[in-house]
Amino acid sequence: MDPGRRMSGKLIGICIMLTALIGGIAIYYLQVYHFYEEVAVEQTKIQLVSVVSEQPEEIIIDEFQGIDAESSPLRFRSCFTTPMNHSILTETYQLASDPEPNVAPGWFDCFDAIQIGADLESGVALAFVGQENIAKGVDRIVAIYDDGRAYAWHQLNNCGQKTYDGTAKGPECPE
Repeated sequence: MDPGRRMSGKLIGICIMLTALIGGIAIYYLQVYHFYEEVAVEQTKIQLVSVVSEQPEEIIIDEFQGIDAESSPLRFRSCFTTPMNHSILTETYQLASDPEPNVAPGWFDCFDAIQIGADLESGVALAFVGQENIAKGVDRIVAIYDDGRAYAWHQLNNCGQKTYDGTAKGPECPE
């Protein structure tokens, strides 16, 4: 075999490997860092849906940290505190059914979806509907601990899940 051909094959293999490595790094950076932007408290309202009026009402918050991205309505996450306790909240606002916090990028370390999910299951934290259809098929969910720690994220609602799994949507779902 010609030594030039052997070297040419190695060079092509190295180029393919480098291209794959650079592409992988670029995709990772875009997914984890590039699209996210910090959200200031003035840019968003943290609300809970009232049991009485069935409309979202703004709640008192402090120490807000938030991220979001225009690339998907599901990328919103926030951490904050509120002086409201569970007894007042449960009498005034709608509880969320099936809350499932979405994992945040590792650099947004105030939001631990696994711990929040476990605390929701055990009853240490309660989840409330923050706003229905904040984007088409997406609700804002707010989890609040009795000590005032609170977290918010967006998740697909029933209509959103039906849109993505291809099942027939009922009349309650917007077109």
